[in-house]
Amino acid sequence: MLGRFILFSGYLTAGALLGLWFEVYWPESHAVMIGLVLAASLWMVQDSARADQFLNWLRLDSAAGGGPKSGVWEEFTERVRRMLRERERQTQESQARLKDFLSAMQASPNGVMLLDGEAHIEWCNQTAAAHFGLDSQRDVMQTIGNLVRDPGFVGYLAARNFETSLTMPGRNSTSSRPVTLSVQLHRYGDGRKLLLSRDITAVEQAEAMRRDFVANVSHEIRTPLTVLAGFVETLQTLHLKEGERQQYLALMAQQADRMQTLVSDLLTLSRLEGSAPPGLDARVALPTLMRHLEADAQALSQVIGAVGEADHQFVFDCTFDGNLAGSANELLSAMGNLVSNAVRYTPVGGRISVSVRLRADGCLVFSVADTGPGIAAEHLGRLTERFYRVDRSRSRETGGTGLGLAIVKHVAQRHGAVLSIDSTVGKGSLFSLIFPASRVVPAAAPVGADTSAGSLSVLPDAPANAAIASSIPA
Repeated sequence: MLGRFILFSGYLTAGALLGLWFEVYWPESHAVMIGLVLAASLWMVQDSARADQFLNWLRLDSAAGGGPKSGVWEEFTERVRRMLRERERQTQESQARLKDFLSAMQASPNGVMLLDGEAHIEWCNQTAAAHFGLDSQRDVMQTIGNLVRDPGFVGYLAARNFETSLTMPGRNSTSSRPVTLSVQLHRYGDGRKLLLSRDITAVEQAEAMRRDFVANVSHEIRTPLTVLAGFVETLQTLHLKEGERQQYLALMAQQADRMQTLVSDLLTLSRLEGSAPPGLDARVALPTLMRHLEADAQALSQVIGAVGEADHQFVFDCTFDGNLAGSANELLSAMGNLVSNAVRYTPVGGRISVSVRLRADGCLVFSVADTGPGIAAEHLGRLTERFYRVDRSRSRETGGTGLGLAIVKHVAQRHGAVLSIDSTVGKGSLFSLIFPASRVVPAAAPVGADTSAGSLSVLPDAPANAAIASSIPA
């Protein structure tokens, strides 16, 4: 401001001096006063022009380097320019933080939706849009109640009690592929709401599987326990002949073996789920494995076959004289389950073919084909579920626990293999385990583990020959 005062004083001084010079020639003209007025007017015109230049710069060109170039207005211009630059920097930082925040919510596995006081959609991420079947761009500022018409959700909105979450079906939920959402509203700000959604389909299915598992285990154990309790009561209260007593004891032993087999299968599944997948250093010779499978199949067929009837017709074909990397016990258990299932469910005299072949892509295929009754197509997708049986009465008659194919599935997954099932009612079934080429080892390669016949032991879920007979009802 001192510079501005000095400049104004200079103008007035110049006007006064000019007026004194004129008064020398025209003494009565009041030239000094006129000079002062003219000098002040000239200074005001010049100052007004710079002020107009400053205002125009603010209105039109504040981001550029224009504006007054001298005087106090230049100082004003520089100060305003610095303020604008600081504000722009802060705005950019705020926008960057907002962008990062929105990107984080966009990457959230849960649905996030922002609603205003009237339940209009202000913003939602792609997960929420997928959960509710919305378009994150088109449906902005639309009322959420008009777009999501599920009765439970509409009632949840109307009740305005958001202390608990709501479980509702997702937009793409179908009877064959159900989708379950957990939805909850949270109030924030001035009447706004935060809508969070989470896909809990897997959680609901796991809970349903847990309930079914507990119910099935209870049912499977309760049946033999009921039989045992009845026989024990009979033995305690009645005087039986020696033959009858021996018959009852044999039936009791059979039910005890059934419970023991069930517990062993459950422990096997637990061990498979809780341990690390087998590496590539341990290997098993496929010809040795096939000999074990053939011996067990022949023994089981002789037990199942009635006196005077022919046993099953077996064809064991191993065209690949090499090794398979993995756990010998687990592989024998999985393959043994497939072979024993074929023997149990194929009528005596039927044909069972077991083969091992190497595909052109290097994958190894272990197949078990039978001429049994076959399985309807609607059951194929659930065969590997625990305790799932196509025919419960026939499964119990053959001594099955309903866990064999579940064990096969887990062993296959642990070895990177795929279980393929193809069946036609009245013609038979084909079960195949397809192992990746990374686990196939040619016979000439060095073997990292002992693969002789004596080294192959059997897991509890694939009983040895001596235990097979006890699992078949008398």
